Amino acid sequence: MGHLDGKIALVTGASAGIGEQTARTLADAGAQVICAARRLPRLEKLAAELGDAAIAVELDVTDEESVAKLLDRLPLDWRDIDILVNNAGHDIGGRRQFHEGTAAQWAATIETNVIGLMRVTRTVLDSMVERNTGHIVNIGSVAGIQAYKACAAYAASKHAVHGLSETLRFDYGATGIKISEVLPGMVETEFAATRFGDEKRGEEYYRDFGVCLMPEDIARSVRFVLEQPSDVVIAQIVVVPTRRKPDSSIV
Repeated sequence: MGHLDGKIALVTGASAGIGEQTARTLADAGAQVICAARRLPRLEKLAAELGDAAIAVELDVTDEESVAKLLDRLPLDWRDIDILVNNAGHDIGGRRQFHEGTAAQWAATIETNVIGLMRVTRTVLDSMVERNTGHIVNIGSVAGIQAYKACAAYAASKHAVHGLSETLRFDYGATGIKISEVLPGMVETEFAATRFGDEKRGEEYYRDFGVCLMPEDIARSVRFVLEQPSDVVIAQIVVVPTRRKPDSSIV
């Protein structure tokens, strides 16, 4: 029996990239995975591949009602969530100076990356507190612990995730609930194409960067965090590629 056997894990943003690979990795480790995101057809395809180890649920973390009704939309025996991986996030409109975007664009980044994460966390915490057990893993970013050019809103959102993770760990440190944060550097996913609204430009962005991490690297890190003994908490794990071109951005 593995450490994650029988655990129920909710992974947000599971339709692609880090979220999808995390869902696959946790299912391989014995967890029962709730694959959540907005793109339901992709989730259903993923859940079908994972078989009885997964279910798909449509979830928009920016929609208060969608999050509030999440547990009610799950089968009864899937509602006591043991593991939450807060992965949903974006940087749409990013990689330009702050005055070049609109307040609405930057607010949308905060709405997804921070407020959406808080909504989902609040939804699952009551059951964790009642059972005095659970593990929340927030996917942050190296942008949450250092500043860099032309991503003010995204960096602000990830600084907020970092601060929230630190504070929650203090709040629940004397309980059976663990809080961890995984902070990746550059990971090659659909993230850049979504940021720019241009698949070709997204591919060029990663190619110009140099060596990138892959989603599997972050998924392994999440699994490592979750498989520690009960008296060990990995507070933060920073994951970066081995090298990058001079003056390349970090995310």
